Amino acid sequence: MALRWPNNLRKWVVWVGFAGCLCWRAGLAATPIADLDAYLEQTQTLATTDHPLFLQRLALLNREASKLTPDQMWHLRYSNAWEAMYESDYAKSEVLFQDIIQHSGNPALADRASAMLLSQLGITRQYTEAFELAGRVAAHLPQVRDAKVRLPLLLNLSVALGLAGQTDLAVHYARMAMATVPAGDSPCYAASALVEALFSGHRLKSDTPELQQAFDACPATTEPVFNVSLWLRLTDLYVQEGQPRKALALLDRIAPELEVNGYLAYKLAALLEKAKALAAVGEDDAARKAALAAIAAGPSGDSGDWLKEAYEVLYRIEKKQGNTAAALDYHEKFAALDKAYLDDIHARALAYEAVQQHVLAQKLETEKLSEQNAGLRARQRLDAKTAEANRLYLVLLLMALGFGALAMFRLKRSQLRFKHLSHLDGLTAIYNRQHFMGEAGRVLHQLEKRKGVACVAIIDLDHFKSINDTHGHAMGDEVLHRVVDACKQHLRPVDLFGRLGGEEFGILLVDCSREQGMAIAERIRAAIEATSVELDSVVVTVSTSIGLAFTDAAGHDLRRLCTEADAALYGAKRGGRNRVMAGAEGLAVA
Repeated sequence: MALRWPNNLRKWVVWVGFAGCLCWRAGLAATPIADLDAYLEQTQTLATTDHPLFLQRLALLNREASKLTPDQMWHLRYSNAWEAMYESDYAKSEVLFQDIIQHSGNPALADRASAMLLSQLGITRQYTEAFELAGRVAAHLPQVRDAKVRLPLLLNLSVALGLAGQTDLAVHYARMAMATVPAGDSPCYAASALVEALFSGHRLKSDTPELQQAFDACPATTEPVFNVSLWLRLTDLYVQEGQPRKALALLDRIAPELEVNGYLAYKLAALLEKAKALAAVGEDDAARKAALAAIAAGPSGDSGDWLKEAYEVLYRIEKKQGNTAAALDYHEKFAALDKAYLDDIHARALAYEAVQQHVLAQKLETEKLSEQNAGLRARQRLDAKTAEANRLYLVLLLMALGFGALAMFRLKRSQLRFKHLSHLDGLTAIYNRQHFMGEAGRVLHQLEKRKGVACVAIIDLDHFKSINDTHGHAMGDEVLHRVVDACKQHLRPVDLFGRLGGEEFGILLVDCSREQGMAIAERIRAAIEATSVELDSVVVTVSTSIGLAFTDAAGHDLRRLCTEADAALYGAKRGGRNRVMAGAEGLAVA
C-alpha cells in the first residue's frame, strides 16, 4: 500500500475545530441566557460537543444580528467562519477568517482565527500560504500569554509541521499543547492532535499509550466528534496490522455514532476501512460494494487519498478474480491518484523549504529547541527522497556557480583595476604619457570627424631641477602634487590631463577655441605661480611655461600638435619663462 499522509486532508478540520471553542469553555449553561455575550460563548462551545444545537443557535444569532454590538458581530462572524469551514465551504470561511484577522481589532479573536485559517490552508493545499502563516504564528507565539489562545496556535502549528513532514516538531508542539491545557478544560483536543501527529508520521500502533490516553480524554458522551475520529484511526491501525476482523467489529460498533455525527469525511473513511478489512478476510464482493459506495458518496471532483485507496482495493479484487480489463481500469485510476499524491508531498516539501525554513529556525530559537532542530536537519539530510536529493544537488550547483561567478567578478574587477592603474602616473595619479597620447589621439580623431576644435597645451615647470637639487626629491614630488591639483581646478571633465615625463605635463582641451585655450592656460599659469609648497618648514614657489597648439591652425594630427606646442613652449622659455605662448602665430601672455 502506498504511503498515506494524511488519510484525508479535509478530515483535519475536526482535529483543529476546537480552536473555535477553547476560549469559551468556561461554564456552559443548561439553557440560553439573556446576556448575548454569554450566549455567544455558549454557542461556540457547542460546535464540537453538540453540533445540531450549535447550528440552531447560530441560525438564531444570525437572525438577531442587528441587535449585536460590533465586538459581538465579530464573534458571530467567527462562528459563521467555523461552520463554513466545517461544511467545506473554504472560500467563504477564508474570507471571514482573513477579515477577522485584519479588521476585528480583537487580538485574542484574531489569534484564534489565525489558528483556524492555518488549518484550512493546509486542507485546501495552499501550502505556501499555510507555511507563511505558520511562520508568522510561530514568531508571534512567545507574545501570547493567555493559555486559551496559545493552545489552538500550538495545535495548529503541530498540524502545519506534520503537513510539512516535520514529525518530530509536530509531536513536540502537540505535547506542548497538552501541557498548555488550562485547568478545568478538556484535554481531548490536545490528546487528539498528538495522536494525529503520531499517525501522520507512521509512529502510531493500536497499542500505543497515547491512543488510549486520547480515548480517555475524549469520551463519547462529551466529545462525540473526536471520539468517532479516534475509533476510525484505531480501525485503520487494525487493518494495517493485519487484524481485519477487529476492524470490522469496531466499524459495526461505531456505525450508530457515524450516522448521528453526519460528517461526510468520517462516513467515507468508514466505508474505505470496511472495504479494506473485507478484502483482507476474502469477502471480495462485500469489499467491492463498500469501495464503490465510498466512491459514489464522495464529493464530485474530489481526489483525496481515500479515493486512491478505494481504487486500489477495487484493483486488487479484480486482479485476484482474473478480471483483467476491470483491474487495468482501476489500476490506471489508482496510479493517477497515487502520482497526484506523491506530487502533493513534493509540493509540500518545496513550499516548506522555500517559505518556512527561516521562520522555523527562529521559532526553534525562541522555544529553545535549537538542538532538536539540528537533529531534525540531520535526519532530513539522511532522508533518501529523490526530490530532496535533487534539490540538494541543485543548491550545490547554484552555490558552485555563484562562487565561480563571484571569483570571476573579483578577478575581472582586479584586472580592470590593474588596467586602470597601468594608465596612471604612479606619482601624480593622472594619465601617464602612453595612455595620454593614446586617448588624445582617439579624441582628436573623433573631433576631426565632426569638425570640432581642440587645443593641446604642454606645461613645463621652470627651474624644477634646482628645486630637486636644493631641497631634495621629496620637495620635488610635493611640488608636482600641488601643481597637478592647481591644474585640475581649471580643467573640465572632458579634458585630458597627463604627465609626459619629469616636470612636463600635457593637456588636451576638447571643443576649445583659441581664445578659450589661451584663457584657460593663463589661469593655470597664474594658479601655479600662486602656489606655495611647504615641507619641513621650507617654503618654495614655482612658475611654469606653457606652449599651446590649436587644431584650427595645425590640424588634428597629435604628433604635429605636440611638435607645435613644444615649439611654443621653448619660445616661452626663451622669452623669460612664466608665460603662455601659442604656436603658429607666436602669441604670448606673460
